[in-house]
Amino acid sequence: MKKSIKKGVLTAALAMTLALPAAIGVGVSFTRTENSAQTQVEAVLSVATLRQGARGDEVKEVQRRLKKWGYYNGSVDGVFGTGTRAAVIAFQKKNGLTADGIVGRATYQALGINVGSSSAIQTGGMNGFSSSEVYLLAKTIHAEGRGEPYTGQVAIGAVVLNRVRDKAFPNTISGVVYQKHAFTAVSDGQINLTPNETAMKAARDAINGWDPTGGALYYYNPAVATSAWIFDRQTVTVIGKHVFAI
Repeated sequence: MKKSIKKGVLTAALAMTLALPAAIGVGVSFTRTENSAQTQVEAVLSVATLRQGARGDEVKEVQRRLKKWGYYNGSVDGVFGTGTRAAVIAFQKKNGLTADGIVGRATYQALGINVGSSSAIQTGGMNGFSSSEVYLLAKTIHAEGRGEPYTGQVAIGAVVLNRVRDKAFPNTISGVVYQKHAFTAVSDGQINLTPNETAMKAARDAINGWDPTGGALYYYNPAVATSAWIFDRQTVTVIGKHVFAI
C-alpha cells in the first residue's frame, strides 16, 4: 500500500512539473538512481525561457533593463507582450544574438542577468550594474590581467566599461566580454577561472569611475599579439605589459 502511494505521489509531481505554462519554456532532465530497490525520478529544471505571453518578475527585470538602455518604451509590468518582444529582438540584433524575441540563456547573459535553476534573478551590485555583472568583470580582469600591476588590472576593467558605453560595441558587460573574438580569455576558457579579491576590487574601482587608460577601447601585449591591425591603433598609454589604445 505504501509503495503504491509513493508511486502515485511521484507520478502526480511529475505531471505537475510537465504542466508548466507554455509561455515559459523550461528544459527538464531526469536522473534515475537505485535506492533500496526503488527507482526514484528526480526532475531538474534548467533556466526558464521567456517568450511572448510570459508573466512575472523575470519579465519585469528584462523590461527594466531594456527600458534603461532605450530598447523598450512600454510599462515595466511583467507582461511579455508584442512591445517587449520587439525590444528583445532589437537588443538581440545589437548584441549579435539570434533575433527570435525569446529570452534564453544567451540573451539573459547579454542582459547581465544571472538566472539559477530556480529562476531567481540575482540583482543588486553597484552603480547600475548587477552583482553578476560585477563578478563577470572581475573574472575578465583576472583572466586577462592577473600578474599585471593593480593599475593595469583596473585599466582592463575600464576598457570593458568604455566599450559598453561606445555605440560601436554591445552595451552590456556580458555582450562586450562574450563578443566573438574580443577577448583571448574567452576563446581559451580562462574566463571560467575564479577571480581573486584583487580582481574583485579592481572591478569595483573601474565601475566606480577609475579609468587609468583615459578612455581606451583596446589593449594588447605587443610581445604576443598576433592581429596586425591592433598595432595601427592610436596608443593612449602603456601600463605593465599592455598597450592601451583607441
